[in-house]
Amino acid sequence: MYAALWRILPGPAWVRVLILVALAAVVLAALVQWVFPWVADTLLPQESTVGS
Repeated sequence: MYAALWRILPGPAWVRVLILVALAAVVLAALVQWVFPWVADTLLPQESTVGS
């Protein structure tokens, strides 16, 4: 899969690396912005008390 992605990207190797870094940054930003908060709201933590 990574080899296919590498072949699809245009330009020399350094341009491909820049494109992949930008894509990784966009994916991470989307995860932090939308996915992680949704998961945190969906998976409610257990309400427990320590020591009674």
